[in-house]
Amino acid sequence: MRLAQRMEGVPRSYIREILKVTAQPDIISFAGGLPHPASFPVDAVASAAASVLEEAGPEALQYTTTEGFPPLRQWIADRYKRQGITVSADDILITTGSQQALDLVAKACIDRGGRVVMERPGYLGAIQCFAVFGPDFVTVPLTPHGVDTDGLRRAAEGAQVFYAVPSFQNPSGITYDDATRREVAEIMADTGCLLVEDNPYGELRFMGQHLPPVRAYMQAPSVLLGSFSKVVSPGLRLGWVCAPQDVLNPMITAKQASDLHTPGFTQRILHRYLMDNDVDTHIASIRARYGAQRDVMVQAIRRHFPEEVSCTEPEGGMFLWCTLPEGLSAEALFHKAIERKVAFVPGRPFYVDDTDDTFRLNFSNSSPELIDEGIARLGQCLREYLGGCQGGCRSSAA
Repeated sequence: MRLAQRMEGVPRSYIREILKVTAQPDIISFAGGLPHPASFPVDAVASAAASVLEEAGPEALQYTTTEGFPPLRQWIADRYKRQGITVSADDILITTGSQQALDLVAKACIDRGGRVVMERPGYLGAIQCFAVFGPDFVTVPLTPHGVDTDGLRRAAEGAQVFYAVPSFQNPSGITYDDATRREVAEIMADTGCLLVEDNPYGELRFMGQHLPPVRAYMQAPSVLLGSFSKVVSPGLRLGWVCAPQDVLNPMITAKQASDLHTPGFTQRILHRYLMDNDVDTHIASIRARYGAQRDVMVQAIRRHFPEEVSCTEPEGGMFLWCTLPEGLSAEALFHKAIERKVAFVPGRPFYVDDTDDTFRLNFSNSSPELIDEGIARLGQCLREYLGGCQGGCRSSAA
């Protein structure tokens, strides 16, 4: 049996594989990018589902249009207007999660051998998705203020796409400041590179100044991706693409070839939920929860981690990012941590090379008590690992 060659160089989802290891109930896991289940509006969604079935039962259970439920698309467009971004419902395509949005971007915008610019480190889900289509990846490092704009200007010349997560980036937690957002918009206009801006965490800011998406500064066309997974529920699998018609139309065609449409019943349930409930109050409660959990993790890291290990301290989102001293292996540390019943994601899959001295921690899906205990365990692992490597640990087999 001969399989398609395109899959030979595509990595499996590292996190999905790790979650198999961390599924044991006695492991404290900071590995998955999971919202806290206590934030899910179970009763309100149940009520919305009952209302949809009562009011539009047969129609809600029928096939629907590829573009998505028009009132839901209009709700998204109206919300963008509050952020200074004027679009219409016709500029919105509902997708089966933002991961499908990435797949549609790749199908419509990326050629085999075309240049795709990524942040370094970058979102592993995008790396995996884009890799199917055989592009040449070029990476640009992140600074505390966002992407290195000098490096971006050089990399964007002749590139098809720059994929970025400017707000509370996954995996680093870094946020582009206002000056960086403006400069990125300028670079995209000057080079003709298409900005694909992924914004799943933009509404999860718990400190600092609110900043609109880079799209708000753009003079050139761009693609803006969004998701309801982090502010309502990931189980609904509802995301969207916001793009001009000449970019959106080939994505609609690609979606028709993929799944015809995102489930219309689910879209109607979500829209009814949004109409019947104060979503801003709900999001505020999520911010309060995650902000408190972030503070616990940051304080625990300051107490328990060796000073040689540096970590970001994000103003929002769900993750922070740690860097080991040069030459040490996060994958080797992972295996030691599992022995102590604590888990994280080693940084290797967030790069397109073999970088292995970083790791990601998720703070959104654990209680403050488990965060404190887990970071204490991980701190002890770090001290033992660093102490044992004083003579040199050079590889992931260290």
